Amino acid sequence: MSEQRESGTDDKVMTTSGIVMKRFHTKDEERDEAETPGTYPYTRGIYPSMYRGRLWTMRQYAGFSTAVESNRRYKYLLEQGTTGLSVAFDLPTQIGYDSDHPLACGEVGRVGVPIDSLVDMETLFEGIPLERVSTSMTINATAATLLALYLAVARRQGIEFSRLNGTIQNDILKEYIARGTWIYPPRPSLRLITDIFAWCAEEVPNWNTISISGYHIREAGSSAVQEVAFTLADGIAYVEAALSAGLPVDHFAPRLAFFFNSHNNFLEEVAKFRAARRMWAKIMRERFGARDPKSTMLRFHTQTAGSTLTAQQPEVNIVRTTIQALAAVLGGTQSLHTNAMDEALSLPTEEAARIALRTQQVIAHESGLVETADPLGGAGAIEYLTNEIERLAFDYIERIDAMGGMLAAIEAGYVQREIERSAFEYQRSIETGQSIVVGVNRFQIEEDSDIPTLRIDPAIEAAQVARVREVRASRNTATTAQSLAQVEQAARDGANLMPHILRAVETLATVGEIADTLRGVFGEYHEVG
Repeated sequence: MSEQRESGTDDKVMTTSGIVMKRFHTKDEERDEAETPGTYPYTRGIYPSMYRGRLWTMRQYAGFSTAVESNRRYKYLLEQGTTGLSVAFDLPTQIGYDSDHPLACGEVGRVGVPIDSLVDMETLFEGIPLERVSTSMTINATAATLLALYLAVARRQGIEFSRLNGTIQNDILKEYIARGTWIYPPRPSLRLITDIFAWCAEEVPNWNTISISGYHIREAGSSAVQEVAFTLADGIAYVEAALSAGLPVDHFAPRLAFFFNSHNNFLEEVAKFRAARRMWAKIMRERFGARDPKSTMLRFHTQTAGSTLTAQQPEVNIVRTTIQALAAVLGGTQSLHTNAMDEALSLPTEEAARIALRTQQVIAHESGLVETADPLGGAGAIEYLTNEIERLAFDYIERIDAMGGMLAAIEAGYVQREIERSAFEYQRSIETGQSIVVGVNRFQIEEDSDIPTLRIDPAIEAAQVARVREVRASRNTATTAQSLAQVEQAARDGANLMPHILRAVETLATVGEIADTLRGVFGEYHEVG
């Protein structure tokens, strides 16, 4: 979250015409409604003042080529006014292969930054004081290792873990549903997640240990209702796994966070965020008996919808992103990434990333939308949609419960089939013209194909391969081998893996070596069918 705003929470805030805005408004201004922002079940927002007191964290998801290049982009974005970093890792890093592994060939640095060892992680954050910035990392199967690398960098910077703020995605269930960057089978993967919950609650108390992600479920083709239902069902599964591991609910639940998509159907998207917040509050209090108010607050990051961006007339994507960002803000997001106009063509150029960031800044500082909490609350269409999304999403959750829970539903292929059905129906509506996509099936133009795009130099792969081999050659081989043996033993014994993984990365064990060690104990997941 960004710093306290100058207006404060109690100052008078006025429109350009001098009309005083209240902290929040109700349908009947002569009386206060029972539900207000900052009160259970948080339909109207989790904080009483919302953006009057503090703006959302403005993040721009970035990572490409090398740690050096990505570090330069982070510094550029911070100079341009981002208030949080969001790290994209390349595919080999996400699935636990070092850059010199045969399966990494052709993928190094392509869709994110390659991180093989502590040397790369230090380079990635060189000159960035970690205690002053909130860092989000989109990483799942190797989340424990990448978090350990981040903590090792902080330790080398002399920063106490308690001063760190950030999030790891760490949501493996949606990988089996929608994204595919898994390594291990679901059950040992859940064990890794609960190890992170338990260890971070004691050692890194201000870190969000999971970002339960509906974003990729929506990108795979789900509806808004399915996004809410399947995301919260994943959340239920994680809470149940943590409780089964002996963790008290109020010990870990305050650090659970969520990650949602924001699509083009403006009113439905605003209502979706409100419904999800209310549903999670009820689930945590009524189903799991949470007593700490923070355990019942659904805090979420939003990213605008990559799947809606078009290669045709890419400048129009700025309009799409603006609509989606407005929905996220009016829905009460705590953090926001706005996609760049050129992302249907390549990773964003600096100019495109800057325009995407400026979109957030205009909304924050010029639109007036931040001056009152839940400004659309009470509108008939919004309240109706909020109630309907809640009803339909709970229907899905009841069906999943009847199957034995989310893990069983995933293993049976139910969730995947539902998403596939929704994706097929939407694509068919575009092809038949029932749904209009500007520039694709209506309002086309002849275009100049010479649009500037970001290109990754193929030579970076060879340089990264040389770098990881140099790390292996320079380290104390015996110390590294011993640390990996301790990781293996902890995996077999059921001990918490986090302290052992942290020690391993500090001895310069690589991401691939740690993943291979755990593969040897847990095995690998192979999709059925």
